[in-house]
Amino acid sequence: MLFAVYLVLLAWVVLWKLELPYFGQGGLRHVKLVPFAPTAQDGASDPVEVVANVLLFVPFGFYLGLLAPSWRWPKVAGVLAASSLALEVVQYALTIGSADVTDVVVNTAGGLAGLGLIVLARRRLRQRTSVVVARVCSIVTVVLILAVGAFIASPVRYAPMRDVHVPAVSPPYGLGPD
Repeated sequence: MLFAVYLVLLAWVVLWKLELPYFGQGGLRHVKLVPFAPTAQDGASDPVEVVANVLLFVPFGFYLGLLAPSWRWPKVAGVLAASSLALEVVQYALTIGSADVTDVVVNTAGGLAGLGLIVLARRRLRQRTSVVVARVCSIVTVVLILAVGAFIASPVRYAPMRDVHVPAVSPPYGLGPD
């Protein structure tokens, strides 16, 4: 259940930056195929965004390592890369963000870091791993839900500007130019 909550939050953060879901008008329908480097349409990858993407995917690898302990790391890496690629394709299809190979690379790296954390936890905690990890995941999920609530209540926004169409309105009677 915690993994499902995480996946919903992940999709909401990646696709809509915690805004109400929307569909774009075509302005962001482009693909950046060269990781980290600037292109004609996009600048170089923002270091803050790169770190944020890594951190967003650490729990993904952690949960995969927890829920599928028999999977070897190449299979986990494939699932992480495919999931990240799917999010980029959805961004492109809905025109809500540019599809960037950098995101696929760093998201996969973040997920592999999460897998490494669960491997370390198993080595250190042995039989207590599932109890300790379940408690930690529960606490982190509650904290994240509270943080999302605080973000939604705040005036800070990270979503790209959407195409806004304001209809022309004539001034009220008697207030227009003569």
